[in-house]
Amino acid sequence: MMDTLLNLIHQTAFFHLEWGNYVMILVAFVFLYLAIKKGYEPLLLVPISFGMLLVNMFPDIMLSIEDSENGTGGLLYYFYMLDEWSILPSLIFMGVGAMTDFGPLIANPKSFILGAAAQFGIYAAYFMAILMGFSDKAAAAISIIGGADGPTSIFLCGKLGQTEYMGPIAVAAYSYMSLVPIIQPPIMKALTTEEERKIKMEQLRPVSKLEKILFPIVVTVVVVMILPTTAPLVGMLMLGNLFRESGVVKQLTETASNALMYIVVILLGTSVGATTSAQAFLRLDTLKIVALGLIAFAFGTASGVIFGKIMCKVTHGKVNPLIGSAGVSAVPMAARVSQKVGAEADPTNFLLMHAMGPNVAGVIGTAVAAGAFMAIFGV
Repeated sequence: MMDTLLNLIHQTAFFHLEWGNYVMILVAFVFLYLAIKKGYEPLLLVPISFGMLLVNMFPDIMLSIEDSENGTGGLLYYFYMLDEWSILPSLIFMGVGAMTDFGPLIANPKSFILGAAAQFGIYAAYFMAILMGFSDKAAAAISIIGGADGPTSIFLCGKLGQTEYMGPIAVAAYSYMSLVPIIQPPIMKALTTEEERKIKMEQLRPVSKLEKILFPIVVTVVVVMILPTTAPLVGMLMLGNLFRESGVVKQLTETASNALMYIVVILLGTSVGATTSAQAFLRLDTLKIVALGLIAFAFGTASGVIFGKIMCKVTHGKVNPLIGSAGVSAVPMAARVSQKVGAEADPTNFLLMHAMGPNVAGVIGTAVAAGAFMAIFGV
């Protein structure tokens, strides 16, 4: 009887965890607090933080088949393989496409410039990562955090074979996505005057159904012909949007934007969180990645606003520079922040639809940046 009790006691996690595991468990609790109490992207942070909690209490939940004695991997290991194979990020893009209205971008094609401008944060982070000692491929994988696009970060990380950094990269990307309302406003206000923030933009022209149907087809052909490596992301994004705009496959639209999307978020979030074991996460490289991600995101926001100011000058005050900050691809949070900051300067100012143009352009721009890196490295 005593032997049985002792064996049971020694099987508890208290006898196997290291101090780092307790640190990560505390971090998981902080993320849960931010998600549940503060409402910071709960759909992402709840599964991520719970995956983090599980793997640091029971590391074998991420046990690979190669390391298993009976040839069976841990539960979240199989979820993680769907990340590594780029399946879940691509499905996420299909769901995003099914939920996205590209009308504001079609109505104002100049938004593409602001979406492209915000990608400068990616390239700035790439060169900074190299200077900090990361390899070319690792630097490329880290730099995508600057686009505030978690699925693309995971996708590129897997394609470039940098899975050892997937946990820190994914957590940093999703964390900064959830903190958009905190990080962006100070940068936006510092780079604009009150008069610029008060600028009211003309109402966007109506976009025809034909334009909305042709848009995903044309974008797919043009982008994939130039950068074939973007096909998994851009292709799925535009397929989801074609479901939405064609109007003939409502069942597929509803499935892609609801049931399938939420299933994928659960699998992606928990598997991403499960990559943050203390042994893999509590390293100097992780701190560098988190710092680089913040710098890249701030730089992307700033470059979008600066290009917005340039467009404001060129158009003689017809463009509010605040919409440039929405060029990062955190849809629709970044656009909402543009609206909020503009409304603080003038409560009658309505910038949301104008900001959605650069916002959805940023999604395409980040995918193109990922494709460019894959083409450079011959992936």
